Amino acid sequence: MSSGCQVRRGKSWRIAAVFAASAVLSLSACASGTDSGSSAPETDTTGVSAEKVDAIANTVPAPIKDSGQLVVGVNIPYAPNEFKDPSGKIVGFDVDLMNAIAATLGLKAEYREADFAKIIPSIQGGTYNVGMSSFTDTKEREKSVDFVNYFNAGILWAQRPDAPVDPNNACGKKVAVQATTTEETDELPAKNKACIDAGKPAITIMPFDGQDAAANAVALGQADAMSADSPVTAYAIKQSNGKLEPAGEIFDSAPYGWPVTKGSPLAQSMQQALDHLIESGAYKEIAAKWGVENGMIEKATINGAVN
Repeated sequence: MSSGCQVRRGKSWRIAAVFAASAVLSLSACASGTDSGSSAPETDTTGVSAEKVDAIANTVPAPIKDSGQLVVGVNIPYAPNEFKDPSGKIVGFDVDLMNAIAATLGLKAEYREADFAKIIPSIQGGTYNVGMSSFTDTKEREKSVDFVNYFNAGILWAQRPDAPVDPNNACGKKVAVQATTTEETDELPAKNKACIDAGKPAITIMPFDGQDAAANAVALGQADAMSADSPVTAYAIKQSNGKLEPAGEIFDSAPYGWPVTKGSPLAQSMQQALDHLIESGAYKEIAAKWGVENGMIEKATINGAVN
């Protein structure tokens, strides 16, 4: 891991996205990454009520049920989904949700850090029961593992409340992005080309090493808008104290999923647990805590890849 921030998790088999999260927007670039591959501290589901549901817990495969633990492979940081707080504790939307899932199943989540590329092979090899690292469910990945879909993520722009920007017509605008993300390498170059081909002013693409710096560029008026993965943008908006708001709707959406061993009944157990949390309102409460309500789903699915 390094302090340079890399490609988004929302496309293909990607390198681990490595930006550190801050509790509030700051003018600094992203901090250095994590000590990948080491054991990590556990964290509780803060402020969300989740209790064991016997009917669902009884469906958990016997070896996992008997162990009392759900071993989770995770790659961090990727705020607001999974990252470390200043004390080194693993926190985030995914973490709160996985803790609630584990509690519903009568288990305790045990998080183990790993390189992103090693998580799925480690699930196949039996080292981890499940992966939790903002995985986009794809048809290609479904050949190796099954996915329990829990969230929809896409691209979302942010703007200042007094300076609206249309993401579909941003010709002549300055748009901040995190360097080397899909937004910088694919989305904005394509939109810029469309502007130029139409004889309109070019989009000025402003890359920053850290997502916090990109968000601040907009808040300070140095850029007209920013583009990032939808949960990342939503979190930046939540942390901006009203200086940022969504620009348009989420687009290019695809489901996030938790990978489990192909054919394992654990997928159905986690699907039932998630549906229970959706029905109880705990799922919405967790999403609201992290400002990612726009990606909420209404019903859990398995292997819902769109491509």
